[in-house]
Amino acid sequence: MAEILLFHHLRGLTDGVRALADSLGAAGHTVHVPDLFDGERPASLEDGSALIKRIGGDVLDQRADRIAADLRPDLVYAGVSWGAAIAQRLAQTRPGARAALLYEACLPVTGEWAIGPWPDGVAVQVHGMEQDPFFGLEGDVDAARELVSIVGPERGELFVYPGDRHLFTDRSLPSYDADATAQVVSRSRDLLARLG
Repeated sequence: MAEILLFHHLRGLTDGVRALADSLGAAGHTVHVPDLFDGERPASLEDGSALIKRIGGDVLDQRADRIAADLRPDLVYAGVSWGAAIAQRLAQTRPGARAALLYEACLPVTGEWAIGPWPDGVAVQVHGMEQDPFFGLEGDVDAARELVSIVGPERGELFVYPGDRHLFTDRSLPSYDADATAQVVSRSRDLLARLG
């Protein structure tokens, strides 16, 4: 069974993020869901961005790094939107990662905004909506296409869903899409099962 570290989005550790973690863990996997915002639940993405500025991006990265350091190294890193960027950074930079599950966001692996190369042997799945203004229309889907082409078809997968919602995997928000989320969870479990 896999051990997963799942990071929340800009609205904080919502009940919907917890539900996503429960769905991933239902197959027997262990899922850690830290609260990087210390209980704060921003009312909007804009409020979440303001909170990040107030706390400081470096401080939040340090929080995530400390949490990961307290767990075994062979983790599956997962995240939703803003949390996907944290998960991707850790998967790319922390030795021992098994895979990354990137929901509704993906950073480039080449060019100006890249963290660095994708590590050999680390699987990845990226999920997002085709008309999501933050994923499908802002370049993340292009970054995801490049990433999965580098990783190769055996270990890299991109799934693009019809629709224009952001945070569609969070059942506690109006943007939730139950059918798409069910596919996300099923495909994520398939990847986790293949890891052995």
